[in-house]
Amino acid sequence: MDKSYDVVIIGGAVMGSSAAFWLSNMDAGLRILVIEPDPSYAKSSTALSVASIRQQFTTSVNVNISRFGIEFINNIDDYLGQGGEISSLGFQENGYLFLAGTSAAEQAMREACVMQHAHGAQTELLDPQALKQRFDWLNVDDIRLASFGPRHEGWFDNMSLLGGLKKAAQAAGVTYIKDHAVGFGAENGRIKTVTLAKSGTVNAGQVVSAAGTGANKIIGMLGEAIPVEPRKRTVFMIDAPNAIHPDAPLMVCHSGFYLRPEHKHWICAIVPKDDHRADENDFDADLTLFEDEIWPKLYARAPGFDAVKVLSAWAGHYAYNTLDQNAIIGAHPNWSNLFLMNGFSGHGLQQAPAVGRGIAELILTGAYQTIDLSDLNVERVLEGRPFSEMAIV
Repeated sequence: MDKSYDVVIIGGAVMGSSAAFWLSNMDAGLRILVIEPDPSYAKSSTALSVASIRQQFTTSVNVNISRFGIEFINNIDDYLGQGGEISSLGFQENGYLFLAGTSAAEQAMREACVMQHAHGAQTELLDPQALKQRFDWLNVDDIRLASFGPRHEGWFDNMSLLGGLKKAAQAAGVTYIKDHAVGFGAENGRIKTVTLAKSGTVNAGQVVSAAGTGANKIIGMLGEAIPVEPRKRTVFMIDAPNAIHPDAPLMVCHSGFYLRPEHKHWICAIVPKDDHRADENDFDADLTLFEDEIWPKLYARAPGFDAVKVLSAWAGHYAYNTLDQNAIIGAHPNWSNLFLMNGFSGHGLQQAPAVGRGIAELILTGAYQTIDLSDLNVERVLEGRPFSEMAIV
């Protein structure tokens, strides 16, 4: 391993690998090091995601990020080339369905739809009658309006996206090592070196933090802080023999749960009532959540879920931005060569292609060239100015 790199990336899951891919794609001469403590990614947010993508966000920047994400997913072989060793991510284009139960939520949904259309999304608004006609298995009695994305929304193979980005980056000469950062050498607002637990110290031209739920720990080594913490989410795989709807969309109910089909079964989850910072080592599924919180809401929404069996469950961690649940992206104003890709709050996987490209543009040219990601900048976080995304799942 060399002792000097043009770019050192801390975190080698989907964000770090996307940045590594784009940097090596844009400048083949760069020496790039990616530091990843667990190359199996067993407990990473990437691996434990339900791997979905949508354009139904409430901010323009997030809509544009996902629109490029869809373009990348649908044409991944063209983007990654032979080095990525993958031709398809198995995109299941069933759509997303959001339900609104109040007049305020209905108005927000209508306003968001206008904005989404302005950026090319094909969102459809469905009144209760139209909703029932399209999805006759739903109870729509308390629904005021629904928002449905029939195109360019659905789910895909998360680990193939990560694997393809990583292989393409490695094929272009990027170095990956199993290690973790334990310190920085810095002076005059610039990081000079990164100290690794096993591999010693490396010189760094530029540093990218893509450390997921560990982002605050990494930046804390510089005496800084960002409002990112792990939040546990338990996902259930269930069997419902009286509810067989393989073409169903991913439904986000206003009562707080989401549901989508998975072959002959279903995946569902909910934000727990006592949502709080999780212990970084706590990956135990909260098994009581299904019967106590999800099933009553699910049965009320769709009577076909009267008979349900939990087949399995797993827990993953969101890298949760407690300020506004939006990503923290870009150059850190206090450090001239530090770039952040943090705090994605559950929608990082779908945003990785565009964000990796944006970080590469910022490092290589000093500005965003394709999608302007400046609404998600670090300054807003340091100043406590929320840039809120309302459609958080």
